[in-house]
Amino acid sequence: MKIFGIGMNYTEHNKELGETLYKREAPVVFTKADSALLTDGRPFFIPDFTQRCDYETELVVRVNRLGRSIAPRFAHRYYDAVTVGIDFTARDLQARLRQQGLPWDLCKGFDGSAAVGRFIPVENLGKSVQELRFHLDINGQTVQQGYTADMTYSVDELVSFISNYFTLKTGDLIFTGTPVGVGPVHIDDHLEGWLEEEKVLEMNVK
Repeated sequence: MKIFGIGMNYTEHNKELGETLYKREAPVVFTKADSALLTDGRPFFIPDFTQRCDYETELVVRVNRLGRSIAPRFAHRYYDAVTVGIDFTARDLQARLRQQGLPWDLCKGFDGSAAVGRFIPVENLGKSVQELRFHLDINGQTVQQGYTADMTYSVDELVSFISNYFTLKTGDLIFTGTPVGVGPVHIDDHLEGWLEEEKVLEMNVK
């Protein structure tokens, strides 16, 4: 099972991180180790190596069949369910890595950094995956909201692009990027992720 992350896929989030707002020539793709996966409402433990660990709330897509070099027009056939996930990021470590031109593995792919909620079959959504609203509440307050129509690269474009470099397999996950509004988590925070009006993720921070 592979976990893919997409960086800078919402223009306003790029702006909050000091990036320009133009559309990049290609999606920014990174991977997370399988030990990063956090499911079933298990708590997230803030690592000792970071002084600021941020939430990045995202739509997560689940791959449902083997695929390689998939054309965008066929990409919708290669995923069957979506949920809300959190790409936990050691932001201070990321800043140091970026300054040195180093990969993001340590700040993005550490154990427990890929939290996912309960998956909802695409056929039950009642609308396109590019028309979904999602948000994250911390301690009962909404802290981040997203709308998939605002993605720079659509879900189908991401599936197609990734498949040109990696063979997609059943069970692989794609974190499709985070909108504006990222921020730090703290010990004893209670997190709830919502897809449309349905709560699909709930967990605590330790």
